[in-house]
Amino acid sequence: MGCYERTLAWLIEKYAGKFPTWLCPEQVRILPISEKYEEYAEEVRRELAKNDVDVTVDNRSEKIGFKIREARLDKLPYMLVVGQQEAEDKTVSVRSRFAGDEGVKPLKEFIDQICEEIRTKEIRKEVQQEQ
Repeated sequence: MGCYERTLAWLIEKYAGKFPTWLCPEQVRILPISEKYEEYAEEVRRELAKNDVDVTVDNRSEKIGFKIREARLDKLPYMLVVGQQEAEDKTVSVRSRFAGDEGVKPLKEFIDQICEEIRTKEIRKEVQQEQ
């Protein structure tokens, strides 16, 4: 193995696959509650992408609980759930690997928060969540 492979193997082992936000290949996954909110989810994706955040939208017609569970199993740093209320208020419901449900935040506030976390290469600690 070469130096790159060893470095990657070391990082995967060190973080147990739970990379810090600044190192994660998919930093945010947007989860629309139904296909009615895919347009707002795409608007949120564009705003995040403009700020150099690696983001995807899960447009599958699955239940929201299933989408959240899959995103948690993928060890993603952030999930943004969007529905009617979020689309009307231009907010996002933030769930993170670090603290679970972080509540509803204005989109601009979330963008500022994640950009600061990425810029400073902050490593957030995970808080034990009750199941």
